[in-house]
Amino acid sequence: MTTLDHEPQGRHQSKKATASGWIGSALEYYDFFIYATAAALIFPQIFFPKGDPQIAIIASLATYGVGYVARPIGAFVLGHWGDTHGRKNVLIMCMFLMGFSTIAVGLLPTYDQVGLWAPALLVALRLIQGFAVAGEISGASSMILEHAPFGRRGFFASFTLQGVQAGQILAAAVFLPLAHYMDKDAFNSWGWRIPFLLSFVVIVAGYIIRKEVDETPAFVDVDAGGEVQKAPVIQAVKESWRDMLRVMCCSLMNVIPVVTTIFGAAYAVQPGYGINFEKDLYLWIPVMGNIVAVLVIPFVGNLSDKIGRRIPIIAGAIGAGLLSFGYLYAISIHSVPMAIVFSLLMWGVVYQGYNAIFPSFYPEMFPTRTRVSGMAISQNLGTLVTALLPALFVAVAPPGATNIPVMIGTITLAICVVAAIAAWTARETYRVQMKDLGDPNAVPVPKAEYDRLREQTLAEGKLQPASA
Repeated sequence: MTTLDHEPQGRHQSKKATASGWIGSALEYYDFFIYATAAALIFPQIFFPKGDPQIAIIASLATYGVGYVARPIGAFVLGHWGDTHGRKNVLIMCMFLMGFSTIAVGLLPTYDQVGLWAPALLVALRLIQGFAVAGEISGASSMILEHAPFGRRGFFASFTLQGVQAGQILAAAVFLPLAHYMDKDAFNSWGWRIPFLLSFVVIVAGYIIRKEVDETPAFVDVDAGGEVQKAPVIQAVKESWRDMLRVMCCSLMNVIPVVTTIFGAAYAVQPGYGINFEKDLYLWIPVMGNIVAVLVIPFVGNLSDKIGRRIPIIAGAIGAGLLSFGYLYAISIHSVPMAIVFSLLMWGVVYQGYNAIFPSFYPEMFPTRTRVSGMAISQNLGTLVTALLPALFVAVAPPGATNIPVMIGTITLAICVVAAIAAWTARETYRVQMKDLGDPNAVPVPKAEYDRLREQTLAEGKLQPASA
């Protein structure tokens, strides 16, 4: 009979840690995605010189990408902090940095008011946003994973990304009534600032929520045993460079939200492309996709605890890449019903095969002492590549180009295939105990015994109070 002697024995706050990760990710990614929405819908008109619409669109989407340029730097700094000072501390720091930089965007003067200072200040604040968000997913995923009971790590960790999708819903939901009900000139003048200024809530609510969660038992054990590394980044590269490379390649799957919410938005609404979707109408498309995603994510996370992480990720990657052709084609023919259907399939359902599982798959590749650094650095280097794609897509398929769905869809599918291959080469981790994670020679718990232990955990979970 297998015992869980390789699991940390401290107090596990599974539900409280999950709630903290969910709400924190929702609030922080609300900040990040209101910027993404504004970069596609409004910033080309107010922060850049009037003239060639293609130049304005490329410049605005490039400022979106700048946030990802700062991510690797934030990943080094915040990953180090999370592995040396604990998961809780780094998550609170991320929240403050993100909240204050987002409020500042809402206070910026426009190009007509201060000229080139407007895009320069916008880029500076986007750099701070990118720095801050670099530690969020890796820190929150590690905290939830390390508080979760054996056999349920995939389910609990998936709520990190459910929170991210909820943040995107909130971001679009705040813009929807403003774009629909406000006078266009008023919206362009000051209405767009409201979602950014509301981020004050992030600072207050985020701090209150996150200070209530204890440090994880796994990190406490490592700290007490004197195993905390002075340079976890270097240790991660030395011990786990192959897995870091896998995470980088898998993270290229970020191309799907880029196609859905960034390039798709510009393609649909910017006058240069001539599709002329109404802004408020287009905003409903990713909102509905995200609503479906919020419902699907826990089921996929739970599935990964039954069959493993790799199969759903591979299926999600290839399936979403194929569906991108249909989504872009639907926009090109101005078919709102078809665009909605493909969005729901590609973004809301199939992509979640990857999206719901990477919060457990990535941190499970690394040992506790380098977990946040290993995941943060490699994931953010991967997403950095995809963040530069919106500007590339516009350059490859500018306003007036033909066959845009085929060109952009082909690039998207090729990137998804690379991610799928990377996942296929990884070892399966769902049956490996916490203290053995990151060890290439770790022996998984036998499947029959794992299933028995998981059923036992499920039964015990039903008896625990909600505050556990």
